[in-house]
Amino acid sequence: MGNNCLIHFLQRLPMWPIVLAYARAYAPYIVMPVAGVVGFVGYNIEGWLSDKHTPYSKSAMERREERKEKEALAGTGEFKIPATIFERNVSPGLERKD
Repeated sequence: MGNNCLIHFLQRLPMWPIVLAYARAYAPYIVMPVAGVVGFVGYNIEGWLSDKHTPYSKSAMERREERKEKEALAGTGEFKIPATIFERNVSPGLERKD
């Protein structure tokens, strides 16, 4: 090893500051294609490994209609919209007894 090592070669190379300046100036042209290739490969690997199937679930409107039908059949009463914000999520100890 000794002086034949690459680090010792680069330290003795008088063009090293020029190489660093070139790399600094053209970094976007080097990094962007590399990042694109890495992203493309990662995207395809993820596609091969993961399951892209999304299970079916009913829409919010369908669930609401079913809930309203169940409430109507059970006779739980009508849904009451609170008149003020203070009537929402009231703890049992603070509820009004009309």
